[in-house]
Amino acid sequence: MAANIIIPSILRSITSGADTVAASGTTIGAILEDLDAKFPGIKSRLCDDSGKVRPFINIYINGEDIRFLQHLETPVKESDEISIVPAIAGG
Repeated sequence: MAANIIIPSILRSITSGADTVAASGTTIGAILEDLDAKFPGIKSRLCDDSGKVRPFINIYINGEDIRFLQHLETPVKESDEISIVPAIAGG
């Protein structure tokens, strides 16, 4: 099953400029693994060495933050839309 992943502009150099890509998996963690297989290096930009999503990266599934769901174990269906949103700092 494949879900649509919305890629932020800062990561589009990894996806050859694509703003939306498809990835397969039944959980967010599996989706990130598939995404990294298709676009090597993207997972290391999203997750730390222990495999957890970096604090400044937000991942949403159908508009809900996975941190308030089941984190990387959040189930994914084919019709789901996943958004990767880096935190923006400024002042």
